[in-house]
Amino acid sequence: MTVTSLPTKRHPDRPFDPPAEFAEIRERDPLVRFIYPDGHHGWLATGHAEVRAILSDRRFSSRFELLHLPFPGGPAEVPPAPLGDLTGIDPPEHTRLRRPLVGWFTVRRMRLLGDRIARIAADHLAAMQRAGTRADLVPAYAEPIPALTICELLGVPYADRDSFRSDVRVIMSTTATMEEQGAAMVALHEYLLGLVQAKRAHPTDDILGALTATDLSNDELAGVGAILLAAGLDTTANMIAMGTFALLVNPDQLAALRADPDLIDSAIEELLRYLSVADIGLRSALEDVEVAGRLIRAGESVTYSMATANRDPRRFEDPDRLDLHRNAGGHVALGHGLHQCLGQQLARVEMRAAFPTLLSGLPELRLDVASSDVPLRTDTNIYGVHSLPVAW
Repeated sequence: MTVTSLPTKRHPDRPFDPPAEFAEIRERDPLVRFIYPDGHHGWLATGHAEVRAILSDRRFSSRFELLHLPFPGGPAEVPPAPLGDLTGIDPPEHTRLRRPLVGWFTVRRMRLLGDRIARIAADHLAAMQRAGTRADLVPAYAEPIPALTICELLGVPYADRDSFRSDVRVIMSTTATMEEQGAAMVALHEYLLGLVQAKRAHPTDDILGALTATDLSNDELAGVGAILLAAGLDTTANMIAMGTFALLVNPDQLAALRADPDLIDSAIEELLRYLSVADIGLRSALEDVEVAGRLIRAGESVTYSMATANRDPRRFEDPDRLDLHRNAGGHVALGHGLHQCLGQQLARVEMRAAFPTLLSGLPELRLDVASSDVPLRTDTNIYGVHSLPVAW
């Protein structure tokens, strides 16, 4: 089987499911030949075992300049990753940049933030209630919780959020031109570079301030800050909004979580698996590698769908059903292996505060529009909703 274009259209009645063609491809063959828009002959992985195998094998590279892009309209050649961008480099550079960060995102350190994040969630819930009985959950609640948290952690002024959030949205957009994305990247880098230079002169008690004592250059610190800021602003915000949306249209699961608050950790893992808001990833084989009985040759690009892998019935029973009691361990929503999401524990702590605060504080929470009228965010690299009108 050979695939010649990547599925992109989601069924309007099934907003939480990946494009249906992905499941059809996976059931026929979880690792298939894929002809890229530039004519490159590579691979598409959609099975859970196959995706995990690729992500855990260091013979597959993340270096941007080695990759072929799976979507039409991209550049003929991908430039190397900007300085500090952990997602587009391999060891030893990846190790050098990531090692000083790991200690800031441990399970213990993140859980110590729980009370502070719970206060942020409670404050925004109270503001929603003071404003009336209706709100757009995205700007009122889902976005500010992770935004405030990552700004405090990094030492980035939250008051500047409109500027850098606008840059992040352009960078993450799938409809912006390369020129627009390039300009946004430069603007975000220059903003963070100025912040890093100020912290190097007068160190502050936050991640960027502490990292000025390492051997990372100012440009590398600005790049690291940009990646952490973008991820901290966008991914968890969409998980909170999409997770709430999913619960509201699955009232049995919402009732189960309300009835048993101790279900929250299981619920978070299942929502991560079920929604997989960050989906498409890329790798390039550095040498000949055998995966699932197929020989992937050196230089061949592999595109993989984490959302489709997380719906693989060979790994998860009845995978298209949201089941908060499911053991969703082993999902790849946060990646796997060397490049697994650095901030995954932070995301979990933020959701552990956001969902219970919202659901206990607004026991009559409901959608304020038909579910089919919720505007889906299909024009960015992170899936979600542009708005989520709710009432109580």
